[in-house]
Formats: sequence, structure tokens, C-alpha cells
Amino acid sequence: MNDADHVSTHDAAADVRNDTIKIYVDGNIVHRDEAKVSVYDSGFMLGDGIWEGLRLYDGVLSFLDAHLDRLYEAALYLDLDIGMDGDQLTAAIHDTLRANDMHTDVHLRVMVTRGRKRKPFQHPHLSMWGSTIVIIAEHSKPDETMVQRGIRLHTVPHHRGLPLTQDAKLNSHSKLNCIIALNHAIRAGADEALMLDPFGFVNTTNACNFFIVRKGAVWTSTGDYCMNGITRQKVIDLCRENAIPVYERNFSLVDTYGADEAFLTGTFGAQTPVFEIDGREIGGGKAGPVFHRIRGLYKDLIAEQVALAKG
Repeated sequence: MNDADHVSTHDAAADVRNDTIKIYVDGNIVHRDEAKVSVYDSGFMLGDGIWEGLRLYDGVLSFLDAHLDRLYEAALYLDLDIGMDGDQLTAAIHDTLRANDMHTDVHLRVMVTRGRKRKPFQHPHLSMWGSTIVIIAEHSKPDETMVQRGIRLHTVPHHRGLPLTQDAKLNSHSKLNCIIALNHAIRAGADEALMLDPFGFVNTTNACNFFIVRKGAVWTSTGDYCMNGITRQKVIDLCRENAIPVYERNFSLVDTYGADEAFLTGTFGAQTPVFEIDGREIGGGKAGPVFHRIRGLYKDLIAEQVALAKG
């Protein structure tokens, strides 16, 4: 299968404006060609860092407080001093947007590492100069045709592990387990990997949270072994507020193959339908009514948030 045959929840149309974007690197905002970190940086050397993805809709950073709360909670867990508080980091984000004259349909990646190391070894005390902070903002609008094209998933042997190894709730730079899972799925002819939890229950994909619909009810994993995505939680909340039955529960591939609908959630794509799992067609190979209702409710939620922020 050719690369052109694969789709992704992160598919977006090319935008030439991204060729000249300016990137925030430790207090400086520079042309992308000049945005560099040291080869001794903890993130490059060891994956020792954390990140958040954000969306800008009509001048408003969607669910910013929730994203910052998760970032600072992860930093606390890692004993990583970000070096600025939430207000200062928010100001840096807005500075980056202004430098790029960005107002809507923007995806941002905010990255923090333990910083440059004195020697190329693990010990955190070797990071002697404070954290490294990078903010990349790109003009990026999700491909709306994904609703008609759908995603194909393949269940892989690589699972999301127990918290005593590396807690999957940690949004860290160490994504190798997800990349290995994705490569496995791509070689099987799918677009993304469906990953199980340590006990064999359906969990998440390599990049997004996973939902199924059975008899009008929405199911997702317990959340014990996956990134508890902010979009995931918003979908759960919207279901509860709009009389759509929703369950966070253990379920297996038996339940999944028999689902009426399936979809993914994530900051970039919001909600993306799944049309095939392990070669089995789901929902007749089209987005179902529950997906469309949730997608509409989510768009309304974003519009309400923008209106509220603008007063």
C-alpha cells in the first residue's frame, strides 16, 4: 500500500504560510529555520519532556486552562521546573500568535524539556541551565473530508502499560511505544493502531482516544491506562448533558467488532469516524447518527466558548 492510500487524524491541507512561521524558543521568537535547541537538550537526548497541543478558534485558545493544568501536573510529577507560571506561559503563547499574525484555525504545540545537560547521561542534576520551552504554532485546519473517508484501525500487540512502568496519562516526549504500534498498523494496511490495555481490554489508539456506539449508547475505556484527553472528557460531558447514554467501562474486541459506530477524539481533529477495524467494516463504512450529533454538539460548545471569551 502506498503512503498516499493512508489517512490520519492529523491530516490537513498544506498551507504555504507555514513555510515562514516564527517559533518561540526560550524567550526568543525566530524564523523556523533559526529555531534550534542543543544536541545536549534533555528532550532530544532522552525524551525527557512534556507537551500540550492546543487549538485556536476565532482568536480563542480552546480549553486553555485544562491544558495548562495537565501540563503543570505532569511537570510536578517529573520534578521538572518549567521556569514560568501559567500566566507567563500564556503570554508567551499569545506573543507567538501575534508574531505570526494568527487568528483562527491554528494548531499549537507547547513543549517543555528539562533543558540542556552538562553530560549525555540520565541524571536530572546534569540539566544545569533550566528548562527549554518551545512553542510551535501552525496554520492548520483539519481535513473535513475525513468524515466521509473515515479511519482504518488495526489491533496491535503493543499495549498501553501499567502506571508502574510509564503512566499513559503522562503526556511525555517519550512516544516510542506509540510509534512502534503505529508502524505495525501501517504495515498491516491500516491508518492507526488500536491498542489494548494490560488485561486485553480495548483502550486507545496510538494518537487518539477511542469510542464505540452500541444501541445508541456511547462506550469508551475506563481511562485507567490511556491519556485522558481533554476532547475525550468534553465528549463524555456533552453526552451526559444531552441525554446520550455514555459509559466508561472495560470492553473487548468482541464488543468492538459488533459496534454500530466507532470514532476517535483528539485536540486536532476533534472527532473522526472509524470505518474499519481489523478488516471488519464498522457502521456500514460511514459516519453514524450518534457521531454526527456529538460532532454538532462539540462545534456548538466551541462556538459558545468563543462567544463567551469575546463578551
